[in-house]
Order: sequence, then structure tokens, then C-alpha cells
Amino acid sequence: MRAQSPGITLGHVVVTGGSVAGLLTALALAPRADRVTILERDHYEDGPEPRSGVPQSRHTHVLLASGINALGELLPELLPELRDAGAPWLAVPGDLGVWQAGQWISRRNPSAPVMTPSRPFLEHRIREHVMARPGIEVRTSTEVTGLLGTAARVTGVMVRDRGGDPQARRRLPADLVVDATGRGSRTPAWLSELGAAPPEEDVLDTGRAYATAVFTGDPPPADIRGFYLVPEAVQPLGTIILPAENDRWMVTLSGPPDQPPPTDPAGFVDFASRLPHPAPHKWLSTAHPVSRPVGYRRTMNRRSHYERLAPDFTGLLVVGDAACALNPVYGQGVSVAALNAVALARALSGGRTPSTHDLQRAVLRSSDFAWEVATGADSSMPGATGNALRSGRAVRLLTRYLDRLRAHVASDPVVCTANRDVLFLLTPPRTLVTSPRVLRRVLLRSPVPTPRDLPTP
Repeated sequence: MRAQSPGITLGHVVVTGGSVAGLLTALALAPRADRVTILERDHYEDGPEPRSGVPQSRHTHVLLASGINALGELLPELLPELRDAGAPWLAVPGDLGVWQAGQWISRRNPSAPVMTPSRPFLEHRIREHVMARPGIEVRTSTEVTGLLGTAARVTGVMVRDRGGDPQARRRLPADLVVDATGRGSRTPAWLSELGAAPPEEDVLDTGRAYATAVFTGDPPPADIRGFYLVPEAVQPLGTIILPAENDRWMVTLSGPPDQPPPTDPAGFVDFASRLPHPAPHKWLSTAHPVSRPVGYRRTMNRRSHYERLAPDFTGLLVVGDAACALNPVYGQGVSVAALNAVALARALSGGRTPSTHDLQRAVLRSSDFAWEVATGADSSMPGATGNALRSGRAVRLLTRYLDRLRAHVASDPVVCTANRDVLFLLTPPRTLVTSPRVLRRVLLRSPVPTPRDLPTP
């Protein structure tokens, strides 16, 4: 992490939620705090195991290029450690069979790396580093039951021991409370109990469902190390098949609300036969399942505008999925959590103490690219609803342009690179319509189809 000037102190910081967002936020705030206390409802296992409090822990995860960069800034020693421990690194599309807009994307186009460890493996390694930092204390099996304070200021939390007397609550004062409890955050309701207005929300929901199972088996043919078949409005079924540590394969299938992937093993594999290309199903039919499929349906995009609370409101910061929850199908969550933490560390690197509104705005800005990508893709899906749904003549024109752009992605290296950098949260989505090089190629050239067979390197 970058060096920070002395003099700024946040006092006692309490972070509610000890998953990736909470751990990385604690790491970012610790140099400016007298002490940081992380409160986690679950009990941590000794090794990398899924947790009941993290439903996403059993599903496929991707650390995008932006997330890799952010983790490298927060914990530079972590990335080589992950690689040495067997976390797969992949070039995209160099190592993957990526199917989009009815064709394979050429693997000869420029590629950027992603990392594909399982969520428990990645979280366990992050947790080891964060818990070793001085000034950070982690209390597990501790449930937060409410906020302390007034309508103008949060001054701490109420807690109880999980599994103990439900009436035995105690007060834990804090100078700053951070909510990193994810999609199930109860902060809006707790703010109402204090007399404060809950935050305004942007919502977009497609009702999309997905399911994940773990397999072992030989790699796919043509030197491919996985598949990504991108769901679209005209073709709503998708899959992502990626290697994880210990020679395992994480397989996620997704579909619209009326076509959810089954969670029985035979039905799960059979569902893959309905994908727009037979290659993933053919490989899956030869692989060996090592876990039952697990389904998931909470795929709503929801952004809560805590930065718009009353100007004099203070003492609360909300991060991760509790602030901006994104459709998990796009694999942005862990990367956005890391980007949130980097944004906080940078906001605290100056000579003054930023307000909680300043910090909250920094968190929101760090998730802007991901929000635009996820809601832009989901707005075109049949049945999408919510106040963040994009519509109107301008949106229809943009959709036509982006459809044409996607047709060029498969074979045009310039368009492929620009599109990939947006999806990996390295550049803002607007570059797809403001870059002269991209515009010329999309509007003035005809797309070149790629072969239907699996692409070679």
C-alpha cells in the first residue's frame, strides 16, 4: 500500500462482516485508525472452506485484471503467493474458448490475465495476511444486531455472541462503523430505527438464475483451459467453466428465470446440451462431478446511495455488496471489493481527514465502471425491471451500435482489446463510443466471422 502522511486518525473503526470486502477495507483503514475491530457472524475454519454466511463461496469466481492490480497495491506479496500455491492465471481470450454474439472470439487477439482460484482459497489467503497486521482484531461468531447513535451520527453497534443468549446484547462504541455485510445488509432498517432516512436505491433485476458444481477431468481440447459462453437477450443461456486450484474445475450454468439450471447432477449436465455451442456439454459429459450443483437466484443489481444522506450525517461507511451489489454472473464482486479498498486508501493518503461522505463517494466512484457494465448488459435482457432500467430512443441506438461492436470483437484485435478492457474494469464503458479507432472499425468495416470450430491458439 502507498505511504501515508502522519496526523490523520479515524479512532476506533468497527467493520461488520469479515469476508473479502470487510478484510480489505480493514486493511485500507488500519494505517489511519487507532485500532480496527472486525466482527464476523460465522466461525472461521482453519483452512479454505465455504461458509454459510457467504452463499457465493460455492460458486465460480474470477479476479479480473483490475482486481489483480488492486490486490497488488493492497497486498503486493499476495499475488506471487497465490500463484505459487496453485491459483490458475489465464489469458483472456488467449486461454479460453469465449463465445459471444454467435461466434468464437479469436484467441490470437491481445489478452489480459485473470486469476481463477476458488472463493474460499482466495479469501483464506487474504484473511491470513489481514489478521497478521498489527492493530486489527477479528472477533468471530459475533452477530451485530443494530446501530448505536442518533439520526445524525452512528457511534457504534450492538452485538451478541452467536449461539448464546439472544437477549445478552452489549454495546461496542466506535468512531467509525463500516458495513461490509453484503447483500443481506440490515443497515437501511437500522438507520430508520435511529430516525435517519434510509438511502435512495437504484435497482435492476432480470431474475436470472444460475447453479455451480465442481468437477475433475482432463482439460478441454485445442489447448483450451476453460469456456465462457456469454448470455445475451436473443440467447439467454450461458456458462463459465474455469480451472481452480488442486486440479478442479468450477462449472457455472445460467439461465433466465423460466429456465433455471437444475441442481441435480444429471439434469445439470443435460442443461449444458442446450447451450449455443456443443463443446462445453461434450467436455462436461466426460468430466467427473465432485460436488452436487448449488443454485443461486439473488442476482439483482442494487446500488445504495449512502453518499446522499444528510450532509451532517457521519460515523458510517458502507462498502462492497452492501453498497453496490452486482449481478454475480459478470464476475465483478471480488474485484470491486478490492477497488473499494484501494479508493479508501488513496482518499486517506492526503494531509487531511476526509469526511465519511468523502469516503463514501470514493467507494461509489470505484464501483462505477462495474455498475455501468452490469446494468448495461442486464437492461437488454427480457423481463428486466427496476428504476435503473435503461430505455428510450437513445438507448435503442446505443444498443444497435453495441450489437455491431460485439460482432467485431471476435476477429478485430482493436475492438476486442477495447471491449475486454471495459469488461475487466480497466477503462470506462464510454470509451467504446468515444474512441476514434474503435468507432471507425465498428462503423466503417464489416465484421469478419470466425470459424464455428473451437478456436486454436
